[in-house]
Amino acid sequence: MKRLELAMQLTQSDTFYLHRSTLGCILKCWGNIMKLEADTSLLEGEILVPPLKWAGGKRWFVENHRKLLPEKYERYIEPFVGSGALFFSLKPNQAILSDTNKELICFYEQLRASPIELFNKLKAHHRKHSKEYYYKIRSSKPTSALGQAARFIYLNRTCWNGLYRVNLKGEFNVPIGTKTSAILDTDNFTLASELLKRAKLYTSDFEAIIDKARKNDFIFVDPPYTVKHNKNGFIKYNQHLFSWDDQIRLSKSLIRAAERGAKVLLLNANHTSVRNLYSSYGRRVTLERSSVLAANSQRRGSTEELAVQIW
Repeated sequence: MKRLELAMQLTQSDTFYLHRSTLGCILKCWGNIMKLEADTSLLEGEILVPPLKWAGGKRWFVENHRKLLPEKYERYIEPFVGSGALFFSLKPNQAILSDTNKELICFYEQLRASPIELFNKLKAHHRKHSKEYYYKIRSSKPTSALGQAARFIYLNRTCWNGLYRVNLKGEFNVPIGTKTSAILDTDNFTLASELLKRAKLYTSDFEAIIDKARKNDFIFVDPPYTVKHNKNGFIKYNQHLFSWDDQIRLSKSLIRAAERGAKVLLLNANHTSVRNLYSSYGRRVTLERSSVLAANSQRRGSTEELAVQIW
């Protein structure tokens, strides 16, 4: 109301004249500034739990190893975003998020653009959830981006252990899990949407994203944990193969970014072959965490990961 009154005063003044289009631009900019301030205030102090559960996700890292993060940085860059646990925890003002998984990035795009509509579609899936319904949706192919995103998060929350796996045809083939609810107490799609509005989203190879990094950007990198001698040097990552050559390419791109002044934090397999890639760069720290991927809980134990800080 105050802005409208001011506009009328300006247009009616004998001593001050603004062209209508100029006035419109001023009011639009003013509105954007006010909205940005409101969004920032809205996110402050809020705990945002990632909406997705992801095999290999980094909630354990966020809870236990924040001391490894830089105190200050410009943009936050994550080329293997997955569940985005660190992104949702840090709530950076600017971010670049990327993954080769098109369905994953589609989900984030729809969460950013249409949080209420997406949540309503998820609730519809939740009400119908059963073993029969799960496999019906798993085999479905929604035509709209919103429908694809709702299918994606429904399957993510009700499949076995949040695993994302596809067959040779690119079809999601993870069996149903033990969870009976697709709705979580921690759900806050509206706040997640506001945070994602600060991010640029890409479906891309990691190197193109890392090459965007500038001085004082923070790159958090959590790639597939391929080592030099496991199963011919590659594991499957989404629909693509992440080979040992990719690990070498990753190390070179990160070193280039660090030389440009970016701050790099890499998590990877604590294996000699990986450690050797970064032997002349940064600080290496061994991290211990619980392993939860085994189907039999008695087989779950602890495992080590490697953190490399380069700044």
